[in-house]
Amino acid sequence: MDLDGASSPTVSTGVQEIPGRSTQRGAFYQFTQQNLPACKPVLTPAAIIATFLLMGLIFIPIGLVTLRASNSVVEIVDRYDMDCIPEEYRNNKVAYIKDDLISKNCSRFLKVLKPMKAPIYIYYQLDNYYQNHRRYVKSRSDLQLLHGLGYNDTSSCKPLESSHNLPVVPCGLIAWSLFNDTYKFSRGPSELKVNRKNIAWKSDRDHKFGKHVYPFNFQNGTLIGGGKLDPSIPLGDQEDLIVWMRTAALPSFRKLYGRIEEDLDVDDVIVVHLKNNYNTYSFGGKKKLVLSTSSWLGGKNDFLGVANLFVGAFCIFISIIFLLLHMKNPRPYGDMAYLSWNRKNIAS
Repeated sequence: MDLDGASSPTVSTGVQEIPGRSTQRGAFYQFTQQNLPACKPVLTPAAIIATFLLMGLIFIPIGLVTLRASNSVVEIVDRYDMDCIPEEYRNNKVAYIKDDLISKNCSRFLKVLKPMKAPIYIYYQLDNYYQNHRRYVKSRSDLQLLHGLGYNDTSSCKPLESSHNLPVVPCGLIAWSLFNDTYKFSRGPSELKVNRKNIAWKSDRDHKFGKHVYPFNFQNGTLIGGGKLDPSIPLGDQEDLIVWMRTAALPSFRKLYGRIEEDLDVDDVIVVHLKNNYNTYSFGGKKKLVLSTSSWLGGKNDFLGVANLFVGAFCIFISIIFLLLHMKNPRPYGDMAYLSWNRKNIAS
């Protein structure tokens, strides 16, 4: 075998000649052979302890800041579904909610315990309501919401795609079960105006619901689900429907109803005149009214702050454990005696 012949493109094996391997050391070759320069940190005990300690010192202040932002949000939560039923119907709530001849008017009194700066967001909260059910989520037609009667394939809306042999716009279970409780607010003799504009996502209003699509044959069947829609207003302007049709991922959820754009002071008493129309009694659901302010982080949610505090405290705890273990059993860096093939010698 001739190793000095540089001009020969092959390597002789005595039995068979195979092409010689390229000796190029380009970037692609270095990448495939993992020869590119890279940062290879040496994980010494001191570096690991310092890293965990630094992570703890970073996460704990972040957790304290986010938790303080969440605690600065003022909320008033009032469950009204049980108290707004007359005494004589407490044992048969479903019959009460289905009887259109019975008045559904109800008044609630909410006391403001802390100052609430405008805007004050109004939410309705539903519990034990599974909007994430597969059949429920699929029961809609996004193309019909955008194009109206011009789109005829509404098979995904079954069993609520038509009524009296006429198509329904909007079709499907989600629209059919539209929330229809209403709220009015007053403070003393004056009414608090509720701004119900721009409560839905702008992307939904502009791109998912047609500005020239109007409700048609909606809630005209024998079984009425929830609220009705004004047939003279296009779907793109009916923001209650748009908010409702963005389905929730969890069985307890809040949806925006409107905004009060006046400050509320301590000890103010807010009178809520509501209509208890929506049927949550058939499936054991709960209804709550929520008034809430907001912070730079959004609404009230302690999870992010608690999670950061937990991670920070855990990192500091681990760094202390590692430090104690290192002080008890120090190991010299680079000691060859600790290699696996030398451990027998150490044991002997």
